[in-house]
Amino acid sequence: MQPVCAAALLANPALEPSLRAWLSEDVGRGDLTAPALVGVRGKGSWIAKQAGIFCGGVLVEPLFQLLDPAVTVQLLVADGEAVVAGQTLLRLDGPATALVAGERTALNLAMRLSGIATATALLVAELEGMGVALADTRKTTPGLRLLEKYAGRCGGGRNHRMGLDDAAMLKENHLAWSGGVGAAVAAVRLQAPWPARVIVEAETAAEALAAVEAGADGVLLDEFSPAELAALVPQLRAEAARLGRVVVLEASGVQPDQLKAYGATGIDLISTSAPITRSPWLDLSMRFDPVP
Repeated sequence: MQPVCAAALLANPALEPSLRAWLSEDVGRGDLTAPALVGVRGKGSWIAKQAGIFCGGVLVEPLFQLLDPAVTVQLLVADGEAVVAGQTLLRLDGPATALVAGERTALNLAMRLSGIATATALLVAELEGMGVALADTRKTTPGLRLLEKYAGRCGGGRNHRMGLDDAAMLKENHLAWSGGVGAAVAAVRLQAPWPARVIVEAETAAEALAAVEAGADGVLLDEFSPAELAALVPQLRAEAARLGRVVVLEASGVQPDQLKAYGATGIDLISTSAPITRSPWLDLSMRFDPVP
């Protein structure tokens, strides 16, 4: 797996306040063990205890430096790289009080994110060579969306909407309450900024065709079987071509063990929440060097 650029993540203004809040959750009014470590300089390393895709390393130094700017971190593995059990991932050096205080928060984040990246990579591998991308969803842990979606990219997936302001996705309730596909698309087009995409979630073939005819940029085909999609996708492509449009066709409600069957239907994208909602943490450990 190719490493993922983390510049955008580190530059996001929401990151530092989140790191501070997560540290505060654990440290509280102060680590009561700190008096035993005052004046001690410590060294340590992170070890992978199982194979997977590493993610979260870029957060380690910013997090520890919030506790003490004297902490330095040497990353030996980039986010998005595969690791094996027993591999050393990074090395730390700095005041022992900071290394101990930040250990649990840093490991918790990296184990969670590495688990998501690993699960995503396994699903992406199932679709290799099929010309179909794998995307995440908005089913994320409140407060962790920025990082969980970053982990999905580290695993080779693509991000769907980060939030409701990225693109307009018209779902069942929108269509029912607004008078149908055509009316809903027209209302959104009237108010949305011109670059914004409009996506319609369709639960029937009729809704999908209506979405194409209404000028939707994408159609999310929800809970269709592979056989149904294999028959419907050519119809949607033909209708879009007749209208001189290009429409992105996406499948959702897909079980991970059916990825290949869905990938063979001619769709462009499969969105799934599974890597974020079902993945186990990747087991990592922090080991401290003896103080000379």
